[in-house]
Amino acid sequence: MSEQQADPVTLTLRRRPRQGQEAAFETSLRELVGLLESASGHRGIGVVRPVPGGRDYTIMARFGSAEAAAAWQHSPVRAEWLGRVAPITDFETPIEQQPGLEFWFTPPGSPLLRQPRRWKMTLLTLATLYPISLSFAALVAPGLGHWPLPLRTLLSAAIVVLVMTYTAMPLVTRLCAPWLRAGDEG
Repeated sequence: MSEQQADPVTLTLRRRPRQGQEAAFETSLRELVGLLESASGHRGIGVVRPVPGGRDYTIMARFGSAEAAAAWQHSPVRAEWLGRVAPITDFETPIEQQPGLEFWFTPPGSPLLRQPRRWKMTLLTLATLYPISLSFAALVAPGLGHWPLPLRTLLSAAIVVLVMTYTAMPLVTRLCAPWLRAGDEG
């Protein structure tokens, strides 16, 4: 598999529910989350709801590879969902495909469907970051004692960020998803 094929991909689309169909559209979003959670290669979904006075929703579905994103786009499950949502929406944009990690991080204040509690995200990040930092300090840092402090710190930060972003956090958040969502459905 080439490096480009293994990069995460985000599919972004915008929808505007018809007047009076907002509740039905919210129900369809919850259905979409369930469908995506069972899709092969799916890594997460974010929904940015309309600003006050607005009606447009932005939906971002993240996949582990371009192949997984393409499989979802051409799936009968997605086609059926689109058929059900078409009568309750007025506006849609073509899907935008963004490679890489641009949409892994949601801007502060953006409402997400089923966003975990901050304390849970903090605890999970700390529980994941600590052993990675400790391992670096024990295994790599002793051999770098002759390096200037700024370079040692830069290397440490780079390794920890890469491991956290590409390996640890995607794995840990998938494994801990039920705990992250527990009590947050309301």
